[in-house]
Amino acid sequence: MSFVGKKIPNLNVIAMDEMGDNKTINIFEEATKNNKKVLLFWYPKDFTFVCPTELHAFQAALPEFEKRNTIVIGASCDTAEVHFAWLNTAKDNGGIEGVTYPIVADSNRNLASILDILDVSAVEYNEEYNVDIVTGDSVSYRATYLIDEEGTVFHEGINHMPLGRNVNEFIRLIDAYSHVQKNGEVCPANWEEGKDAMKADRKGTAEYLSKN
Repeated sequence: MSFVGKKIPNLNVIAMDEMGDNKTINIFEEATKNNKKVLLFWYPKDFTFVCPTELHAFQAALPEFEKRNTIVIGASCDTAEVHFAWLNTAKDNGGIEGVTYPIVADSNRNLASILDILDVSAVEYNEEYNVDIVTGDSVSYRATYLIDEEGTVFHEGINHMPLGRNVNEFIRLIDAYSHVQKNGEVCPANWEEGKDAMKADRKGTAEYLSKN
């Protein structure tokens, strides 16, 4: 089930902050109460391989997101204790020391289940009750959600486990959506900040295509 055009679930979750402290956050309220956009990205598991490269990439780009009034939040199904251990592991030893944005510890898999982003290979069939049961070892795909100031998802993307994300693409999407919000225009293929957008009508399409 896609959440594009829908509200991100209004659900409290546990997250670890840059000080290594647990806190309760609500993704929907992070957007609506702070009047900010939110980038929520899920990764499969702490202490793995592609995952730390992504967490460090989002950290390196954090100033660009902050300039765009956007909060970055990471998430996985690991416990807060495992997050803490990984945050205290040096980068040159495969850790994420230096990451400062909150990381959700969805160890009960409530939010990941609602979003339907758990790896189905970690689901076991229960013959007695004729249902699929999510195992305690299930992990999330590399899902990314961009959420606007009203809590509405305006982008959703899911990568398979081996495929790391391009952080710059999310910056481009935030720029494009902000342009739409501000100017009431739509953004064509390959649009980037500073390029022509277009009116969402037949004349606007014709004028754009005649120039491009």
